[in-house]
Amino acid sequence: MSATAQTIDRLKVDGRGALIGYLPVGFPTFDQSVAAVLGLIDAGADIIEIGIPYSDPVMDGATIQEAVDVALSGGTRVRDVFRLVEAVAGRGAPILAMTYFNPVLRYGVDAFARDLAAAGGAGLITPDLVPEEAGEWIAAADAFDLDKVFLVAPSSSPARLASTSLASRGFVYAASTMGVTGERATVGLRAEQLVADTRAAGAERVCVGLGVSQPEQAAEVGRYADGVIVGSAFVRPLLGDGPFSDRLAAMQEVAAGLAAGVGRARSTGQPG
Repeated sequence: MSATAQTIDRLKVDGRGALIGYLPVGFPTFDQSVAAVLGLIDAGADIIEIGIPYSDPVMDGATIQEAVDVALSGGTRVRDVFRLVEAVAGRGAPILAMTYFNPVLRYGVDAFARDLAAAGGAGLITPDLVPEEAGEWIAAADAFDLDKVFLVAPSSSPARLASTSLASRGFVYAASTMGVTGERATVGLRAEQLVADTRAAGAERVCVGLGVSQPEQAAEVGRYADGVIVGSAFVRPLLGDGPFSDRLAAMQEVAAGLAAGVGRARSTGQPG
């Protein structure tokens, strides 16, 4: 069983889901992205996603696009994800990379898996790669004992839910709604049913992302999902021109609130 799966299962025994936090490498700078990830772990994130900045995003909303633009302008490249993973691995939270697949193809699929594993990474989330077209990545990930996290969405057919559940390792990433990342007033209404359908299709662990930014939303999702994935709500406090220490503290305050929301979801059985 992978470290990611072990973490989710351990938390389940403790009566709670996992808080999974996303931050991009190189934002605002490389060293500050290291500090941000460590700060996120200290504030209660159980699993970390490190995003590779990409110039033509498919899934990223405005907040994350603004951050990755800063990272790209600062010279961040694909190989920096391995430096960041190495700097934060072994701190108590499995570290997953997250990227569209083209950078992996350009880097070399086997070489990417090799370098991610060597850095201490737990696996990779690939939002634009479907299992039917992922044979080369699946083989490389299996060779280096890495998690393969594929996505399902409210539009996914029963056949796609089954093929994604079979191909995934670690967890299945359930997008709560159709669209891009970003903070929303409500979580997608079909998210709970999507989790149930994905489990029925064979997934052992299903975590929900897109739209969660408030403790009440984290509690709502944590009631039925194995993990709550948050990105924009952590990135937003790091934007701006104030002292980085203040921005980092603001991000940690958000993280602590969301971790508390996830933690109380199953103890009360009610959101909020």
